[in-house]
Amino acid sequence: MERKVGRHVGGQGLRNQFSEASSGVRHSMNSKTLFLVRHAKSSWKDASLPDHDRPLNKRGQRDAPVMGRRLARRGVGPEKIVSSSAARALSTAGIIAGELGLGDEQLRINPRIYGASADALLTVVHGLDKSVLRIMLVGHNPGLTEFVNALTGYDIDNVPTCGICVVRLGSVCWKEVDFGSGELVEFDFPKKPD
Repeated sequence: MERKVGRHVGGQGLRNQFSEASSGVRHSMNSKTLFLVRHAKSSWKDASLPDHDRPLNKRGQRDAPVMGRRLARRGVGPEKIVSSSAARALSTAGIIAGELGLGDEQLRINPRIYGASADALLTVVHGLDKSVLRIMLVGHNPGLTEFVNALTGYDIDNVPTCGICVVRLGSVCWKEVDFGSGELVEFDFPKKPD
């Protein structure tokens, strides 16, 4: 599969890369916007737990509400959240939803997000509700980072745990979204200065 070679974003170079991003999201309300979130930090304390069932650790429980509040302060967030079925992703989605004032009716589970590749995540996007303009997907690496890069042409080294990538799409229908069709307007993560 071909995708355009893009700009490299990694390490300290991210700090001021998207300083005007929130205004960019605010002014593009007619296009679709994806909020791509990697689940918050999970616990490896209980080695007997299957990967799917691992909960958030203390850092993850601390970071998720912080990132939800950061997003809420920007004034434009998702209308709906679609999460992987994994415990750590569902917990992250629920905490962020709470900070954004979204209820249970705005939170959906899609088991196909768990362990999904970039191609599989694109298929998930194609099936999103066409009446909703702004949707958050909560998923996992490496697929999530690969998906952001494929959508936007960026070369992000790694979306860290609880990192949020905001991707503006020119498509009028989710099913029209393709690799290279998105614009990365924000990349925020817990260790980035607020």
